[in-house]
Amino acid sequence: MSRAPLLAFAFASVTLPAAAQSVQLHGFVETRAIAFDGDDDRWLDGGHGKARTDARHDGLTACGVLAAQWQATPELFVSAEAQYVPEARRPLDLIDASVRWRPVSTTPWRTSLRAGMFFPPVSLENDAVGWTSPWTLTPSAINTWVGEELRTLGLEGRVEHRGERGTFGAGLALFVQNDPAGELLATRGWAMHDIVAGLDGSLRQPDDIAASVEGTPPVRFRPFIEMDHRPGVYATVDWRTPAQSRVVLTAYDNRADATREIDYAGRELYAWRTRFWSAAGEHRVGDIVLLAQLMRGSTLVEPMPGLQFDTRFAAGYLLAGWEHGAWRPALRVDLFQSKQTPGGGAFARDEHGRAFTAALNWRPNDRLRVTAEALHIDSTRPQRRAQGLAPRQRETQLQASVRWFF
Repeated sequence: MSRAPLLAFAFASVTLPAAAQSVQLHGFVETRAIAFDGDDDRWLDGGHGKARTDARHDGLTACGVLAAQWQATPELFVSAEAQYVPEARRPLDLIDASVRWRPVSTTPWRTSLRAGMFFPPVSLENDAVGWTSPWTLTPSAINTWVGEELRTLGLEGRVEHRGERGTFGAGLALFVQNDPAGELLATRGWAMHDIVAGLDGSLRQPDDIAASVEGTPPVRFRPFIEMDHRPGVYATVDWRTPAQSRVVLTAYDNRADATREIDYAGRELYAWRTRFWSAAGEHRVGDIVLLAQLMRGSTLVEPMPGLQFDTRFAAGYLLAGWEHGAWRPALRVDLFQSKQTPGGGAFARDEHGRAFTAALNWRPNDRLRVTAEALHIDSTRPQRRAQGLAPRQRETQLQASVRWFF
């Protein structure tokens, strides 16, 4: 997809003549210090490390997000978000851009249509500006992957019923340009970081897979391209109580033709048939907030007739947070695994692991957030032997962040 139409669409809210009250620009800029202990190279450099950084690249960094929103009419809402992340292949890029039409409703029923490129409604964790979490700097393994490989370029229809006991909603979407989604999960496995793939960006894969795709390191691919001209589909149902407890169920199928391939950046890039279901919930008990999510699915590729590689994956997390004045501490535990068939052997692409995250946020006002976070990941993946490492690796990452909102 050409980058120019996306840029024009995204910033229409700034350039089109609209009442000043209907246009909003907001976001944040951030400085961050990172310390790391571990032996694996970070995934950004072709290693199997699962954290944002590694021992050679810790230190100081900065990033930012700009969101533009335009309430064109009472029914029409346009939004877009751009990010700046110096570690990314394309540091400045759009991460979503969409327009939503929702007619004014005078009954308990409400309908809406959304078109553009946006995140599928999978997460209750990453619901802040720029696909970020209000609780931690590092999202769960599930929502890290959503930020890396999943984006909806298409049309989503939604219906809601608002009653005294709560609001029930259901949605259905058709989308294109997400055929390679699943490749990174199969070839590198799960990861935990807050670097979101931009709409025109590319992702780095482990250097040791170069031979299998007839390429040479660095091995990259764009997750948001169309290869087979078959639309994917997802469906969601959700329930929200007056006390703001929520449940969201999602079924996703990109319907990719697993036999398709194209030449991309000196390598063979395949379409991956990726399907999963996800269940997420949020519940509040006084000042305590509990978040949980489970995901299970598979991604399949057929690089030659009769030869299929099927990677089955699963992950889940439980997060407990406490809202206490300006302080917001949070604890999260993650479990994740994947298994490829056929597989096995000394360099198998199977994995299993767990992670623990502890974060302390201080929000003295709406403009400032100071966060300290500790992340420990313990994972086993035999494929690491191809890079001279033991299959089991432990990574510990400490981060301190100052984020200014505007």
